[in-house]
Amino acid sequence: MSKPQDVVKSEVVKDDFMVIVRKRIAAFGLPRIIILVAFILMFVLAGIVGMNLPSFFGDVLRRWGMWGILVLAMVPSIQSGNAPNFGVSVGIVAGLLGAVISIDLNYRGAFDFITNPALHRIAGALVAIAIGVIGGTVLGMLYGMLLNRVKGSEMAISVYVGFSAVAVFNILWVRIPISNPIAILPGTGSGLRQMINLQDDFGDAFDSLFRFQIGSMTIHTGLLLLFFLMCFFMYIFMKSKRGMRMSAAGDNPTYARASGINVDRMRILGTTISTALGAFGIVIYAQSFGFLQMYRGPLMMGFTAVASVLIGGATIRRAKVFDVLFGAFLFNGILTIALPLSTQLIPDIPGVPEMLRLIISNGIILYALTRAKGGR
Repeated sequence: MSKPQDVVKSEVVKDDFMVIVRKRIAAFGLPRIIILVAFILMFVLAGIVGMNLPSFFGDVLRRWGMWGILVLAMVPSIQSGNAPNFGVSVGIVAGLLGAVISIDLNYRGAFDFITNPALHRIAGALVAIAIGVIGGTVLGMLYGMLLNRVKGSEMAISVYVGFSAVAVFNILWVRIPISNPIAILPGTGSGLRQMINLQDDFGDAFDSLFRFQIGSMTIHTGLLLLFFLMCFFMYIFMKSKRGMRMSAAGDNPTYARASGINVDRMRILGTTISTALGAFGIVIYAQSFGFLQMYRGPLMMGFTAVASVLIGGATIRRAKVFDVLFGAFLFNGILTIALPLSTQLIPDIPGVPEMLRLIISNGIILYALTRAKGGR
């Protein structure tokens, strides 16, 4: 006996709806949905145990802006065919060098003609960014030339390039001549401290710009606007003729060569932009954090940036600005809320929050790396 016509129509509509839902889930990515749901559940649980949710959400937004540009540095590297840039530490140490030079110039009175305190801090940050980006560009070109000689092994090589850059600059931090006593290692008269306080220099330069309060939640408008502006510039660049050539070289080198595109040059371009953004990003991170982290500080930052963009939905061959926005928010959001939440739930066991921090952060990174080649 055949089904009534209205029942058949309702089943067809239901089937069509389920097909649309599956396509939407596949397009957005099931891993994204799982992590987003976990993040929301953490916030709900934090509210249940009485934590200050507005304050924590403001901190999530601040960390989003802090890490955003470092995560954005992954896009040109991936799109140019060099895979995620684990060696972004090359750019980070260049940015730290620019920051150290800016601190010394400030101590010598180079910015004294700027009497407004806010503009004084911004000037110091801009000088650090300019010097860091110039250094990052030069190092990025050399780094790109190296990656052209090890095609197919970029991810493994870039890890060791980043570690080597940090080690080489550790020697520089011990020997660099600097006059600012706040940066000099106590009792030695030379060399840099492990942590350099930026309170009297460019600390809070962009964080304090247009900052406002909503109850207990602080919105760091200047920091977020700068991050969004850099994302917009990256989006425009990727849609430009040169950006599309770079993406074509990364997606299909054989077709790109047949079209007259110099693939090696595009790979160098992607690595150079990525490294320069690493130098830019560490200055923004440091002014928000309030300190420069020298020596081993930058060693693992590349892993966090890579994990963030992969969690956002990127692969080792494709990355979009949306992957940066979404991934950086999720990664930092989970870390920001998970650690205080674990302290609330397990308050009487010493060392557990720190162990949980390592488990959560490294677990997210491990998960992201399994996603790098399409793992489930």
